[in-house]
Amino acid sequence: MKVLRKARLRDTVLTLGNFDGIHIGHQKILRKVRERARSLGCPSAVYTFEPHPLKVVAPHKSPPLILDLEDKKELIESFGIEFMILARFTKEFASKHPREFVEEELVKRLSVREIWVGPNYAFGRNKLGTVEYLKGLGQEFGFTVNVISPCTKRGMVVSSSLVRSLIKEGRMKVVGTLLGRPYSIKGYVIKGRDIGKAIGFPTANLKVLSDIIPPRGVYAGYTVIDSTPLPSVVNIGTAPTFGGRRETVEVHVLGFRDDIYGRKIRVMFERRLRDERRFKNREELVRAIRKDIHRAERILKGSPSL
Repeated sequence: MKVLRKARLRDTVLTLGNFDGIHIGHQKILRKVRERARSLGCPSAVYTFEPHPLKVVAPHKSPPLILDLEDKKELIESFGIEFMILARFTKEFASKHPREFVEEELVKRLSVREIWVGPNYAFGRNKLGTVEYLKGLGQEFGFTVNVISPCTKRGMVVSSSLVRSLIKEGRMKVVGTLLGRPYSIKGYVIKGRDIGKAIGFPTANLKVLSDIIPPRGVYAGYTVIDSTPLPSVVNIGTAPTFGGRRETVEVHVLGFRDDIYGRKIRVMFERRLRDERRFKNREELVRAIRKDIHRAERILKGSPSL
C-alpha cells in the first residue's frame, strides 16, 4: 500500500474517515471498497487524517487513540487497500466548505468513481457534509455514494467510542470481539524494581507508548517479541503489597528468560483475570500469581484470537 500526502488518481473507489481502531465496522467498509475496486479495475483508497480532527478543532474533546498511525497503516494495508491518502488536518482544512473539499480533493485529484461510508458520516465545516449532501454532489459530479449499514455485535452498534469505553472498563474479551483481534499496547522494556524476579516471576516493565491502557488488574494475553506471540500474564497497577505508588505495566512471559531490556514489544490483552489486590504477605501473593498463571495457560491455549 502506498501512503500519499497529495495524490492524483483516476476512477478511484474510496472511503473516508478517521478509522481509529479499525474495528469490525470499519473492516466491513474496507472489504467492500477492495471488492468494488477489483471488480471495476480501479484503484482502492482510504482518505484519512493526521492528526485526529478533534485535536485541531476541539482539543479538550479529542479522544485517546486506539491505534497509532503505524498500526493503522498496517491494518488498512492488510485488507488489500492500495492507497492511503493521509491528509494533514489543520484549522484551514477544517474551515473548508464540504463542496470545496469534494471538488478539489475527491473530484479533481482523485477522480472518484465510488464512495463508501457509514450512515452517520459527516465532513467539512461544521460537519455540513452529511451523507445526503454528499449524494447530491455525487449526482452533480458523476460519482456514486454507497452507505454501509451499521455493524452490530451483542446488541451494540460498533464504534470507536464504544471500543474506547470497553477498554477503559477492562472488558477485553468483548473488545477483542469488536476489533476482530485482541487489543494491544506497545512500549519499551525498562528497568523496574525487580520485585517479580525476587519472588520467582520475572517481569518486563513497560514504558508505554500507547494512548489507552486498560484499568488496574491482572490479564491473560500475549507478548509479541520478534513477531512471535508468547503467552503472558500482565499486571497493571502499583504493586500495593510492596507499598508501590506509581502505576506500572509489567509482563510475565511464561517460560521466557531472555534479556529484552531496551526492546520495543507489543502486549496483547485476551482476558481480564482479576482486580489488583493488596495481599497480606509475599507467600499469599505468590499463591495468587500461580493461580493467575494456571488460568492464563487454560485461556491461552493455541494462538491469539486474531
